[in-house]
Amino acid sequence: MKALMLSAIVATSVMGASLIDEAKTAGLKPIPANKKALEKLTSNPKNPTTAAKVELGKMLYFEPRLSKSGLISCNTCHNLGLGGSDGMSAAIGHKWKANPHHLSSPTVYNAVFYSQQFWDGRSPHLEDQAQGPMQAAPEMAAPKELVTDVVTSIPTYVTMFQKAYGKNVNITFEKIADTIAVFERTLVTPSRYDDFLNGNKKALTAAEQKGLKTFIDKGCATCHNDIALGGTMQAFNITGEYKYMKVGDFKGDANGLVRVPTLRNVTETAPYYHNGQVATLSEAIKEMGRIQLGVELNDQETNEIETFLKALEGKKPAIAYPMLPASTAKTPKVDVVND
Repeated sequence: MKALMLSAIVATSVMGASLIDEAKTAGLKPIPANKKALEKLTSNPKNPTTAAKVELGKMLYFEPRLSKSGLISCNTCHNLGLGGSDGMSAAIGHKWKANPHHLSSPTVYNAVFYSQQFWDGRSPHLEDQAQGPMQAAPEMAAPKELVTDVVTSIPTYVTMFQKAYGKNVNITFEKIADTIAVFERTLVTPSRYDDFLNGNKKALTAAEQKGLKTFIDKGCATCHNDIALGGTMQAFNITGEYKYMKVGDFKGDANGLVRVPTLRNVTETAPYYHNGQVATLSEAIKEMGRIQLGVELNDQETNEIETFLKALEGKKPAIAYPMLPASTAKTPKVDVVND
């Protein structure tokens, strides 16, 4: 009996080791376990990460006065307590209107690993992306001047900018967005899957390893790869048409490419797809197999892949809701009624 148990343990260990190699060959990469390696990977050399910037960026991320209504913050649509999204099929913005293209809010967690930002990939990095929602009419609807006027009217923010960037800092709209991005770059969620790829063969259960094997064999890693398990621009509707394609008018970028969503924490980011029309993970998996891989995944294969995807739920950074500084007489006033 002992010999059989030892043999099973050895076999599992060997399978784990070979699966790690297979996963890496398929283009899958873990979040680095080494802190310095991770910091190097997530920091922007042109906008270095510091503790002062991260703290200020966190406050601005939760700051609703950066919106025209004074009610909407980055966290409204990218709620850090809800998997970095909002659970809505279409993002709700200024005057409580749904996104006119019926686009859902993608998660902000691990967005630092994307090669491009937004569903159509129009932003190259988080610093550029952070400028968009504040100005966009369907989202926060705030002109650049309003954003800078709010921040510079509040002494606490001015002092924090000086601490983060130096006494002579010029607080511009772009600098505000850059600071929010520094905070967003820290929103990384390592999981047991990363432990597995980093060499801990026991980090995933046998069932989760089986699911990873099926995920690779069926071709899911063709698009959902690298550290983000997504984040690159890929063709959509390759072998079939998404059954809810007519909900909203989004067709991708000029070449019909769509930014692949990350699969990290995917159990927390329903509903799925760009227009949020798929409620369950199992349906999302089957639909993806049909329209992207040209395969009809059976229930067993779907369950195996779903079991693996559940192992991608990562450890979130501890974030305390900040106490925001009070407005002053110089802080722009909002008039939602007559806006």
